[in-house]
Amino acid sequence: MESHEDDHQLLVTPAATADTFDRTTARRAPMMIVDQVRALMRAGLLVAGDRLPSERELGDRFGVSRVTVREALRTLETHGLVTIRVGIHGGAYITAPTGVRVIESIADVLALSVNEAADVVEARQAFELGILPVVCDRADQNDIQDLFAICDRSEAVHSTNGDLGSLSAEFHIRVARASHNAAIELLALSFYSPLLMMSKQAGGPPETGEFRSFVSAVAEKNVRGAATIMNRLLAHGGV
Repeated sequence: MESHEDDHQLLVTPAATADTFDRTTARRAPMMIVDQVRALMRAGLLVAGDRLPSERELGDRFGVSRVTVREALRTLETHGLVTIRVGIHGGAYITAPTGVRVIESIADVLALSVNEAADVVEARQAFELGILPVVCDRADQNDIQDLFAICDRSEAVHSTNGDLGSLSAEFHIRVARASHNAAIELLALSFYSPLLMMSKQAGGPPETGEFRSFVSAVAEKNVRGAATIMNRLLAHGGV
């Protein structure tokens, strides 16, 4: 016997039935369908586990062909927003995008769209300076120890003229994690890879001593001091 929970998985949420979807036009119809599904997810009218109506039903509601609906569903699946199942309980099911999928999407946009070094520096200043009040307020002893450990490794690599790029990226991401805010950490992970690549083109190596001074300022909850040091690092093009 199937559980009531299993039955619920086969239904669209009550709020997302009947007049939920608006009819669309032929031009850009697949993307308009994708946009409507995204909007419903953001509004909480479609949640992970809900099954969308059949291709025929969606076609009738949107006023488009099943081929158009199929293209929209493939796009939603590519973006990690639906899972297509086959079999007796088959159909398109809403699924929450994973952190990895979100990271890859944002990183792709940045890598393919941002080319100017000045834009990279400006974006990093807005983000990294903006999170410092939260980081300084919430960073705990474990955060400080981890950041100092990265400083130790960076200084060891610097003494042998090694590549500090990956350690620098690790440092900045660990700073974001010290905010204890999952959204901030996700954003740092999303854009740091392409920004790191373009920053290498823009400027010289980071100053390892500045990293240690920055951590000390965070440990002292000195937002102004931490911001001054981070600004100095970014202004010189250091990663």
